[in-house]
Amino acid sequence: MLDWQDLHYFSVLAQSGSLSAAARALGVDHATIGRRVSALEKALAVRLVERLPRRVALTGEGRAIAAMVETMSGTVHAIERCARGLAASPAATVRVSAPPAVAARLIAPQVIDFHRIHPGTTLILSGTSHRAALDRGEADIAVRLTRPDDPDLVIRRIGLMRFALYGTPELATRPPAEWTFIGYDPALDHVPQQAWLRSLLAGRPIVFQASDLFGQQEAARAGLGAAVLPRFIADDDAALVRLPIEPMPPMREIWLATYPDLKRSLPIRATMAFLMAAVGRGCPVTAPEAQTASSQNFSAPYP
Repeated sequence: MLDWQDLHYFSVLAQSGSLSAAARALGVDHATIGRRVSALEKALAVRLVERLPRRVALTGEGRAIAAMVETMSGTVHAIERCARGLAASPAATVRVSAPPAVAARLIAPQVIDFHRIHPGTTLILSGTSHRAALDRGEADIAVRLTRPDDPDLVIRRIGLMRFALYGTPELATRPPAEWTFIGYDPALDHVPQQAWLRSLLAGRPIVFQASDLFGQQEAARAGLGAAVLPRFIADDDAALVRLPIEPMPPMREIWLATYPDLKRSLPIRATMAFLMAAVGRGCPVTAPEAQTASSQNFSAPYP
């Protein structure tokens, strides 16, 4: 009979493309990966991979088996989600994925309030720019800046990220024609706020590029140039002021996503209510002045 673990190791190898990458993902040495895959090839009497000097390549048979194993993996994750959703205990660990700035500035400072109300639930917050694969169990709940397109997900728009152009007070005294700018690195030229920034340069230079908002903020604080930053980050920064500019920068929607099976879990529901409130405080969907305290309440044990 087939060893299910051998199938799992082969699946990770197929996704990662090399023994070393698969070993890192699984927390084992590369020899273990090679031994597991060889055992699977022997059990199936089929050659699954071509072993090249720096990587592995799937054979035609290997690609067919990898596709079937991926389907099995999705079923396993669905079973795990169902089991977690059926769990009756309010004590749990909930994994949340969010963009770095949202995680660090909107969610993390308010976790203490969540913990006071739900001391038995531990949040694991991952601030990462890549999209966590909910279908592979990389997170239970995802906060995203684009609307999820998986029809199986439960999604909700929970915020609207507003941007403005910021610089030091000294920069604000200069004629706009003399401004220099700070932006994302070229890999992020596609994001709306970066596209907007490039549209208004009119020959003025971008003198510094950073892959994250925090690096851009620090460069702007040092007086290097003007940066497009979320208002929830920069409005409270005493070293920066908003610079007058037309047209106004774009806004970005903030979405919450999870699977219906998980939504049945009381800790998941409580975490979702907390995230909606935490994000809604700093990035309200309606104009900030229209917000009321009642729209920011997450004190109920489980919604």
